[in-house]
Amino acid sequence: MSKAAGCRGFLHHVFDYETAKTLVIPHFGVGIVFRFTQLLVVLYVVGYVCVVQKGYQETDSVISTVTTKVKGFAYTNTSDMDPRMWDVADYVIPPQGDSSFFILTNLVVTPEQTQSHCPELPNPSTVCKDDCDCIEGYNDPRRNGIRTGLCENFSTTVKTCEVFSWCPLEVDTRLPKKALLAAAENFTVLIKNSITYPKFNFHGFKKHPASCGSRLSRDGSEGNCDLDWWAGKCLPKYSFRRLDSQNQDNDVAPGYNFRFAKFYKRADGVEERTLIKAYGIRFEVIVFGTAGKFGIVPAIVNLGAALSFLSLVPIVADWVMLTCMRKRDLYTKEKVTYLVESPDSEPVSMGTTYGTQ
Repeated sequence: MSKAAGCRGFLHHVFDYETAKTLVIPHFGVGIVFRFTQLLVVLYVVGYVCVVQKGYQETDSVISTVTTKVKGFAYTNTSDMDPRMWDVADYVIPPQGDSSFFILTNLVVTPEQTQSHCPELPNPSTVCKDDCDCIEGYNDPRRNGIRTGLCENFSTTVKTCEVFSWCPLEVDTRLPKKALLAAAENFTVLIKNSITYPKFNFHGFKKHPASCGSRLSRDGSEGNCDLDWWAGKCLPKYSFRRLDSQNQDNDVAPGYNFRFAKFYKRADGVEERTLIKAYGIRFEVIVFGTAGKFGIVPAIVNLGAALSFLSLVPIVADWVMLTCMRKRDLYTKEKVTYLVESPDSEPVSMGTTYGTQ
C-alpha cells in the first residue's frame, strides 16, 4: 500500500462523521425494555432527585446555641454522712449549664484533709520493711504524694512509705454499691435550643424537657428543615444514646468520674478541705442539621443532570437488540452503514437500504 493511500486511510478514520440512524423495530420485547428503562429514569428523577434528595434546593448548615437547666431534689441518709437534702447547686456541675453538663449520682467523701505526713495506702510499690525501701523525694504519679524517706506503720501488720500529701488519704474503694443520689432518675433537664440558618435569615427556638432516668449521656438534636413549607414546622428533633462502653469486661474504668474539693480555714489558721470523688452522668448536647430552600441554579443543574440519564435508555435497548435478539445480525447490518464519495462527488451507500423485518 502506497504512502498516499495510507495517509488517505488515516484521514478517513480521523475525519469520518457519524450520524444517528433511526431503525423502527416492531418487536414487543424490545419496546418493553425501552419503555421500562424510561420509566425507571423518570422515577429516579422525580422520586429520588426531586422528592428524597430535594435537588432543587439550596442548603445551609445550622448554627446553634444550647443552654440547659436541671430540676429536682434528692435526700440522703447513710452511716457515712449526716442526713442531707441535695438540690441543683449540689449535684449539677457546672451550675451554669451549656451544651455539656454533669449530674452527680454517687460519691466518695474524704473529710478534714490537711497538708501533712501520713503512710501511703498499701500497694506492692508502697509496702516497706525499713526506711531503706523508701527513697526520699520520690514521686509516683499513680500514688498520693512525695515520699519523705520514712517507713511507717499503716496498720498493726503492714508498713508503708510515708508521704507528704493531703491526709488522711482518700480510699476510693469504698464506693457505695447503691447510688447515693438514686433520685437522679426523677430529675428533669430543660434544654433550650436556638437554631439559625444565616443564609436564609431563619431563626428558631425550642424548649425540650428530658428525663435523666434512662442513664443517657448524649442528647442529639437534629434540625433538618424544609423552608419551602411552613417555617413553624422547623423544630429540632431529639434522639438519645449512650456514648460510654457498656461492656464491663473491656472497660478499664466504667462510667464517668472526677474529683473536686471544698476548702475551709480552721480557727487556728490551718487550711482544710473536703475531697469528693464524684460519679455520675455527663450529658453532651450535640446539634446538627441542614436547611433547604428552592433555588433556580441547583434546580436547573440537578434536573439537567438527572434527565441526562434518558440518553442512556437507547443504549440499553440497542444492547438488547444487538445481543439478545434472533435477528441481531440483520439489525447490526442495518445499524451501521458506510458512505463513500464517488468520483462525481455523489455519496454512494456501501450498506443495504431495505427496512428491518
